[in-house]
Amino acid sequence: MPHSRFAARALGSLTALALLIAPATLLAQDQPADTPAAQAQSNNADVDNGTQKSASTDSDRQSIPLVPNSTDWSSFHGQLNAQKYSPLKQITADNVSDLEKVWEYHTGDVSDGSGDIPATVWSATPVVANDTMYVATPFGHVIALDPGTGKQKWTFDTKSPLKALTQPVLKNRGVAYWQADDPVSGQSCQKVIYAGTGDGKLYALDADSGERCADFADNGMLDVNQWNTINDKFPLALLQPPTVVGDHLIFGWAGKDWAYAEAPPGTVFSVNARTGEREWTFEAIPADIRKKTGTANVWTQMSADAEHGLVYLPVASPSPNYWGGNRKESIPYGTSTTALDVDTGKVVWSRQWVHHDVWDYDINSAPTLMDITVDGKQIPALIQATKQGFLFVVNRLTGKDVWPIEERPVPQGDGSVEGEQLSPTQPFPTKPAPLLDQSKKPKIWGLADAVGGGQCSRLWDDLYYEGMYTPPTTKGEGTLTYPDSSGGVQWGGVAFDPQSQTAIVNTSHIVQYVKLYNREDYKKADTGSGNESGFSPQEGAPYGMRLKVARNWLGMPCWEPPFGELVAIDMHTGDVKWRRPVGAAQQYGFFMPESWGSPTIGGPAVTAGGVVFIGASMDAKVRAYSLKTGDELWEDQAEAPAVANPSVYEYKGREYVAFVAGGNTILKDQVGDQVVVYALPENDD
Repeated sequence: MPHSRFAARALGSLTALALLIAPATLLAQDQPADTPAAQAQSNNADVDNGTQKSASTDSDRQSIPLVPNSTDWSSFHGQLNAQKYSPLKQITADNVSDLEKVWEYHTGDVSDGSGDIPATVWSATPVVANDTMYVATPFGHVIALDPGTGKQKWTFDTKSPLKALTQPVLKNRGVAYWQADDPVSGQSCQKVIYAGTGDGKLYALDADSGERCADFADNGMLDVNQWNTINDKFPLALLQPPTVVGDHLIFGWAGKDWAYAEAPPGTVFSVNARTGEREWTFEAIPADIRKKTGTANVWTQMSADAEHGLVYLPVASPSPNYWGGNRKESIPYGTSTTALDVDTGKVVWSRQWVHHDVWDYDINSAPTLMDITVDGKQIPALIQATKQGFLFVVNRLTGKDVWPIEERPVPQGDGSVEGEQLSPTQPFPTKPAPLLDQSKKPKIWGLADAVGGGQCSRLWDDLYYEGMYTPPTTKGEGTLTYPDSSGGVQWGGVAFDPQSQTAIVNTSHIVQYVKLYNREDYKKADTGSGNESGFSPQEGAPYGMRLKVARNWLGMPCWEPPFGELVAIDMHTGDVKWRRPVGAAQQYGFFMPESWGSPTIGGPAVTAGGVVFIGASMDAKVRAYSLKTGDELWEDQAEAPAVANPSVYEYKGREYVAFVAGGNTILKDQVGDQVVVYALPENDD
């Protein structure tokens, strides 16, 4: 499903009024489809998904170190391992406070949604390779820039329709880069940029000139929607760039959330990087039930261990999102991390993180691959962050636990939802500890409750909640969801410093509530839907649904701050090294106390200089933190929230940090078209 559906904009309504009345102390402050029995054959073993047999892997192979040595930022997460790590050391914790803006570029492709063009959501990581920076825009333009000056080299227009075909907004997360092992001088398309569109087209462009690659598919354009043959309710939107592994382009697609019970079933495609010819397809849903459900797609970036020939898929939940009576059969790849043989698409191992998902808890970020030392033993590991605020750590070659992962009993509902059949247990990691306390209702924020005249307390009393995995209900105001469906951790995922073996992750603390309505009641209740909130039909299911943020009449969050944190974890032990609020809520020119933090969209980057860079927050600032202590070291104001992973690169001997400040109307009504780049003054060492 598409990313983030928390309405963090609620925090923007913490206006000057709230600050004026806030006391000083506050300012500081069948058998169910996917049960363990059903999983026993899939979690730590080879699996047959009905179309492809599992590949075997040699678990005794020695892991090849994953420490990158590139001074480029050549993919969405910097590297295939998704560590978001740069080995550059010119910018350090000691001198990062001297960073200055050295150039900016405005694309012109921006809309606030007030006119005929939908609002833009721009989350494109700047890709730096071939002595060039490449970005793509929500309007379908691909732009090549000089990475030292921002001077435009070339542009290409995909001419994609400026319509909200699957998402309520125009969205783009950038491009992918590929080059031949031995590029032939003077021959075109030896280095290629790939860019997708919302109507399911993938373009291949010469990285030097921006011209279409004639030998790729149909004169440089592959129509992926030609493979949309089951439950064709919407186009297979290519909002996320492909993952490039050798000569393979591997990609999933984004769909239309909460709209249908029967939707296109989740598929991942591998095509040849030179020709666009389809090589293999992974199907996430068993063949015999594909027509009566759908999605379980991969809409976010993947990661890969090229040395071991594995690509790792973060798989979303099946449809419909909040009722599963149409899909009681086993869907073992739904809401999972699944490792495939990169050459064949066959499953090597798979771990399902939510059984019979009725919470829209998509696995929404690429797992981060890392070599860690635990109890004196080196382990080829991966860490999978989830919307629930869990961090699952397993051996990336076998899928087996690094620290124990336990099946624990979970709530079974109040009996109000007919046709449902919940899993009695769900997986819980023992280490690292959950990033959010899900064991009880979040504490009510006294300030918001006072301003609302007890409104938050009354809402809390009317919301059904029995802890993590409380299922939806038809009663009262509905079920409290914490974390909400956007996630404790969003698609930016986990960054990793291989030297200190420290994982860095930003997490949002958002409370929503969901209610199911039978068809007759839904027709009476439906008053429309906002940007990924409000009412949605789940057409074809017996229940429509409504999702709302828990807030008072002024729009203030009902739950206690902080609303977002940055957390560092020692991967030797799985223990937290430090955590601190990140960002600040901001609206109407007023900044809230940074001790309250901010929800975030987008992830961090970490460098060998001991610095963590992140934008992501409501206040549209970009920041640097100390990897060692978590102290904030530097900040600057961008044009809009930088809801994209930053990139760190070297060009002509100088280290740069680049942010795309494009905004997201879920986070805040402030959008932009700015690429902004920072470096140390040239006379600094």
